[in-house]
Amino acid sequence: MTSDKTRKPDSGALPIVLPYSELAYGFRYGAAKVERLCSDEKKGWVTLGIETPKQSIQVYVTKTGKIRIHDGDGEWSRPTKK
Repeated sequence: MTSDKTRKPDSGALPIVLPYSELAYGFRYGAAKVERLCSDEKKGWVTLGIETPKQSIQVYVTKTGKIRIHDGDGEWSRPTKK
């Protein structure tokens, strides 16, 4: 992956500009809406929501940094190692 600083400009190609707007509790970027949903200052956890026209998920982060992801079907689990 190259960064924008090292990427050479395409000859005559126009840059793709995705729509971006700030919301009261997050932002909208392209088809995604990212918002803070709730938190518990005492226990230290936070919940973020990511929503698109086709799908939405909630990301729960504990104060120790553990991440849990939920969608309409429940919590996602990691694939088991063989």
